[in-house]
Amino acid sequence: MSIQFREELANLSPYKPGKPIDDVKREYGLQDVIKLASNENPLGCSPKAIEAIKNALDKLALYPDGNCTLLKEALSKKLNLSVNKIILSSGLDEMMDLLAKTFFKKDNEVIMADVTFPRYISTTMMMGAKPVIVPLVDWTYDLKGMLDAITEKTKLIWLCNPNNPTGTMFTKRELVDFLDKVPENIIVVYDEAYNEFVTRDDYPRNSLPLLDKYPNIIILKTFSKIYGLAALRVGYTMASEEIISNINKVRGPFNVNTLAQVAAIAALEDEDFLKKTYEMNVEGKNYLYEEFNKLNLKYAPSETNHIFVNVERNGNEVFVELQKRGVIIRPMAGDWIRVSIGTMDENRLFIEKLIEVLGK
Repeated sequence: MSIQFREELANLSPYKPGKPIDDVKREYGLQDVIKLASNENPLGCSPKAIEAIKNALDKLALYPDGNCTLLKEALSKKLNLSVNKIILSSGLDEMMDLLAKTFFKKDNEVIMADVTFPRYISTTMMMGAKPVIVPLVDWTYDLKGMLDAITEKTKLIWLCNPNNPTGTMFTKRELVDFLDKVPENIIVVYDEAYNEFVTRDDYPRNSLPLLDKYPNIIILKTFSKIYGLAALRVGYTMASEEIISNINKVRGPFNVNTLAQVAAIAALEDEDFLKKTYEMNVEGKNYLYEEFNKLNLKYAPSETNHIFVNVERNGNEVFVELQKRGVIIRPMAGDWIRVSIGTMDENRLFIEKLIEVLGK
């Protein structure tokens, strides 16, 4: 008798991360390759985080603090939020799995956008729940369409603001209007992984007051993006004490390692590094906008550290041709690609090689 797997796995595919630099070097015999595919911080991380890791290397033989006590306390102080409303995870990817395990039952309906972070749909299907897909409008979340999609079977709604991969956002007023109309028994997961890159004043910069008004909201944040700790896999989630205590029932006991914890604590203290990253990102984004305009390429207005752009040629073909020239980007559907904003030298090299590929 052949091995039987859960039926929910039949229509799932493994997540495909951005192609590693070393793989491209080996494949094409290149010495120098830049990666603008995974929205990583091109400045690296805070020197304070690196120093904290060095100082913790003598603890590698010990299990990490399963409660992330010191990191929780640091976040609690910075956010002015009870430690009982905070939970840490191995990146937000793990938290999405934990939320699916906490809330989803077979045949629950889960609402999400059609072009957004792909882990939303995979974790939904993993648990046998039914994805309800609402198309974006002008590459932006259609919140009215999501409200219209609610039924008695709706369990949860995924929101990504600003959105990955399009970089677009909805406003604070739009978010509050939306939450006012969502029934209290439906969970709203509000993923703001790119919060710190936003430049617009009408963005809900501080979402924490929503926790007091809406007990059904769960807010996701990460140290992978502006803090530059993607390799260490550490994210944090804020919600009611009831929600947090139930997520803890399915969380592994040592899911955030010691080096991740100490690095995140140190990173929280380095405001200068965040400011430098933010300013570099704004400069790079404006440069890429100008170059795309010169090339007559359409793009979605971004409030993140990446840009969703139509290169007027199959995105996979452009992906391969750019790799041959030492630049890694992320192909999307059709003629669209997503390019992360790098240092100015990296941005200029990307534009130079893109012009070669497109023959413009």
